[in-house]
Order: sequence, then C-alpha cells, then structure tokens
Amino acid sequence: MVKPTALRFATYYGAFYLMFGAFLPYFPRWLDGRGVSPEWIGWILAAGMIGRTLVSPIGARWADRAVRHRDPILAFAIGSVLVFALHLPVSTPWLLLVLSFAAGALVFGQIPVTDAFAMRAARDHAFEFGPVRAFGSGLFIVANFAAGALIDRTGTESVLAWIIIAGGLMALAAAWLPPGHRPSAHLPRPDEWKQLGRQLAGPLGLALAASALTQSGHAFYYVVSANAWSQSGISGAMIGTLWAFAVAFEIAFLWLSGRGWLGRLSPAKLMMIGGAASLVRWGLTALAPPLWVLFPLQALHALTFAATYVGFLRFTAQDMPDDQTALSQGLNSALSGGIILAAMSTVSGYAFAQFGIAGFAFMTLPGLLGLGAAFLLHRVSSLPPHKDID
Repeated sequence: MVKPTALRFATYYGAFYLMFGAFLPYFPRWLDGRGVSPEWIGWILAAGMIGRTLVSPIGARWADRAVRHRDPILAFAIGSVLVFALHLPVSTPWLLLVLSFAAGALVFGQIPVTDAFAMRAARDHAFEFGPVRAFGSGLFIVANFAAGALIDRTGTESVLAWIIIAGGLMALAAAWLPPGHRPSAHLPRPDEWKQLGRQLAGPLGLALAASALTQSGHAFYYVVSANAWSQSGISGAMIGTLWAFAVAFEIAFLWLSGRGWLGRLSPAKLMMIGGAASLVRWGLTALAPPLWVLFPLQALHALTFAATYVGFLRFTAQDMPDDQTALSQGLNSALSGGIILAAMSTVSGYAFAQFGIAGFAFMTLPGLLGLGAAFLLHRVSSLPPHKDID
C-alpha cells in the first residue's frame, strides 16, 4: 500500500515531469519554430541555466530555513506558469532570453528543494525515495511521446500550450504537498559557514565538480539533439521515443538504486560510473550512428544522468548535515544545471552550427573531467578519518 506522504510527492513529481518532459527536449524546437537561429537558441537556453544558477541556492537556503518546506516549491511552481504564459506573444530573441532567465530560475529552482524535502520525508515516514522519483520519470516519458506526436500533427506551437497546461497541474500538485512544518525557523549554528567552507574545500567541492561536470555533458543533448536528429530525417515521434527510451532506463536505475549492490555503491563510485559512461555515450553519438544504434546509446542515460544524480543525492544524505542538505542540492543545481551547463549549452549552439551532430564529441571533455573529480572524491573518501584541530 502506498503511504499518503509518498503519494503526495509522487503526484508532484509526476506533474512536474509531465511539464518538464515537453519543456526539456522540445522547447528548442519551439524556439526554432519561432524563427530563432541556432546561435540564439544556445544563448537563450544558457540564460535559463544562469537563472537557475542564481536562484537555486537562494531557494535552497529558504527551504533549509523555512518553517514550511513546501512554501518555496509552491511559489516557484506558480511563478513558472506565469512566466511561460508570457512567452505566448513573444518571438524577439532578446525578450525570449529574458523570459528564459526567469523560467530557468523558477522551473529548475524547484528540483533541489523538492529532492531535499522528499529525501527528508522518505527518512521520516519510512518510504523509498527512488520509486517516488521514478514516477516522475515515467510521466516524463508520457510527455516525450505525446508532445512529440503533437508536434508532428499540429506544429511546434503546441509545445508551449502543453507546458502551460502541465505547469498548472504542477502548481496544484505543489499545493497538495505536505507542509513540512518546523516547530520554528532554524537558527544557524555559529560554526555553520566555517563547516561548509571546510566541506567545499574537500569532499563537497569534489562531489560538486564530479556531478556538475558530468551532468553538463548533457548540454548538446538537451539543447540541439531534437533539431539535429530532425535534420537527419528522424520524426518528432521517434525523437520522443529516443528520449523516452533513455528515461525508461533512468526509471529502472532509480527504482533499483536503493537495493542490492546498487544500494551499497558509494557516492564516488556512482559518479565515476556516470563519468565513464558519458565518454562512451557522447563519443559514439557524435559519429551519427544509424537509428538502431542510438537506442543502446540512449540506454546509457541510466548511468550518465541517473547514476550521477543518485551519487550526489547519496553524498548529501550521508556526508552533509540535515540543515545544509537543501543548500548542497542548490549549489549542485546552480553548477550542474547552471554555470557549467550554461557554458556548455552556449558551446553546443555554436558546435551544432559548425559541425552538426558531430558536435556531440565536445561533451566528452566535461565527462572526462567529471570522472577525474569523482576518482579524487573516491580517494579522499577512502582515507581514514582524522580529527580536526581548531
């Protein structure tokens, strides 16, 4: 029997990813349909990631301090719907860039706050986080298929309508989340920032680097893969199928992540696996393989994304204080989906304009660096603990 608290989080994750499953792969198609150039698309999407960079830590800090954990999630969800509605009459690139900044801040700002809140709730109410989060990935697949087919039938304008409607459901689901009451607002400890700085100079810094670099390797995939594959003659419905196939393996990984040997893997080892898989995935995708080869390469999303994602979640749960988990997630979001991903998204726009699908090869570099950071984290984590001298 599904526990009521788990059901509320699953409903929110489902609604969020029903929106996100159209936004992430097809928003570049919508921009292309409005006549925006590949270079501008890169800049516009990068602006969204910069918005995520600036706002995610603020929202995360609010969540760590708030009397109700739900408040920042609900505020961001409502704001997202309003910002997407403002896109309706706009086709001027610089205005789209401004709106993308706001949309990125409000949409992506929900992810680290919700993940930290859901992991606390899973611990306190004794339910598994993985299956709850996997339900969201399942709705991401539904959105992939349905929105891709809708584009084939009605054109790219249908993407924005889908995002706005699904965003409304997301806001309703956010309002249904448990409040997550605290008895009173958290009072900061005197040594809190000193402890955080020590972590940033050591394990947390390495974990952030490993996660952010490997996740930023998805930039070309997120920004231009739909357009690149469309130009190669792959239909919108088949592009949705490719994305859905990737997410299906992500779901399987999330579902099993807390069980058996997967549940025993250290955060560093999970992120090492993600970095190594990214070298294979992006290096081979850059060779423009036939459609049937793209499917096993897409299956590696279970490792490039999900293993890296779970690795950092596991790091914050095991190695960070409870009152800094949302902040740690916010910093990860700001880097992995913000600064570094924004830079790689900008590179992706130009790489696609110059090299076409071969631009995927540029994504092996952050994967290699992420693998190196995860290996260093593994080395540091393997050292015997020592007593700090103040």
